[in-house]
Amino acid sequence: MNIYEELEWRGLVADCTDKTELLKRLSSAPITLYAGFDPTADSLHVGNLVPLLALRRFQLLGHHPIALAGGATGSIGDPSGKTAERQLLTPEALTANIASVKEQLKRLLDFNTQTNPARLLDNATWTAPVTFLDFLRDIGKHFSVNMMIAKESVRARMEDRDAGISYTEFSYMLLQAFDFYHLRQEFNCELQIGGSDQWGNITAGSDLCRKKLGAHVFGLTLPLITNADGSKFGKSVSGAIWVDPKRTSVYRFYQFWIRTDDRDVIRYLKYFTVLSHEEIAALEKLHTENPGAREAHKALAKSVTDLIHGPDATTEAIRASEILFGGELAGISEATFNDIVGEVPSKDLEQSKLAGPGLPFVDLLVHSGLSPSKGQARKDIEGGGAYLNNIREANFQRAVTASDLLFGKYLLLRKGKRNYVVLTAK
Repeated sequence: MNIYEELEWRGLVADCTDKTELLKRLSSAPITLYAGFDPTADSLHVGNLVPLLALRRFQLLGHHPIALAGGATGSIGDPSGKTAERQLLTPEALTANIASVKEQLKRLLDFNTQTNPARLLDNATWTAPVTFLDFLRDIGKHFSVNMMIAKESVRARMEDRDAGISYTEFSYMLLQAFDFYHLRQEFNCELQIGGSDQWGNITAGSDLCRKKLGAHVFGLTLPLITNADGSKFGKSVSGAIWVDPKRTSVYRFYQFWIRTDDRDVIRYLKYFTVLSHEEIAALEKLHTENPGAREAHKALAKSVTDLIHGPDATTEAIRASEILFGGELAGISEATFNDIVGEVPSKDLEQSKLAGPGLPFVDLLVHSGLSPSKGQARKDIEGGGAYLNNIREANFQRAVTASDLLFGKYLLLRKGKRNYVVLTAK
């Protein structure tokens, strides 16, 4: 199966400038292609993964990928898919963002292979030296305003009387077209890929390569991902899901994928993993026969977290997830436990009460609200349904002391299978 058929099977082809010719070109020899991203933050988010994983898929099949950071275009802002002007970033902020994202790209692309290494380029390196007059004369003259207005990304904004579009963002299309022209000229890049909202920008670049170089190049767009319920992909209750663990912890990253809607999980296995057709077909069969086992969800969360954060971090995230199902706490880091704290009710506890002989476990169950009275708490303990730090406690006379605190500050109480409360000693 060639790369185009691979992408089609995964549902990752939205549109193509010339399918017949592109298939012919892909079958003849490896191709150089690029996908761009504007470094508007110091981290990629999960919405960036589709085009960047597409670059990885091309690379795995022998092609030559370029990840293009928009040091120039990012300072302008792409109007595609936006209802208002972007906030402009300083050159210093863009440079810092690119440096951060470069480290994340190393998880997705191989920059060291001897056969077809990936490249990371910054379009500011060839855009910044060009004067405004030279750009208008050499690039701008090849674009009619009528054609630019007809592009969906521009037209939609022009029809919005409140937002409108500035000359700055109106010019974005020319800058992206200039990128394709430069990459074709300097790196023999013949294919640009991007989200379906990039179609107008991609075809503008194709036209410029044809007019200035007489070169035939290709554009391929990938679908914009939406959840089965119609909501925007890549958002959680707490906001965007970032690749940088300082922005989104590995535990929460894993949880985002494990909580995928049943209707989306097979699609997302195709979109966001490099699992084979056979592996995904087997998971689809398991999901159809027994969706409650959540085997497809586990495979999705593990595969994506492995890819972005590595197997060791994934193992800890899985163990952390199991804690809320009674898993052992030994070896879990404090940072990961803090994420778990956010998943369950919590309550403060005066640390002085744990001094000396400590506080009866019965009293803690009442204080936490897990048991309505000391009498009921005693029954819960004797019945084997009360747990301290996920260890069943059958002795109703058990006293809890400061030595029982996790990380010197937490007690994890559980009643039954899923009723948790975290007590924080202060």
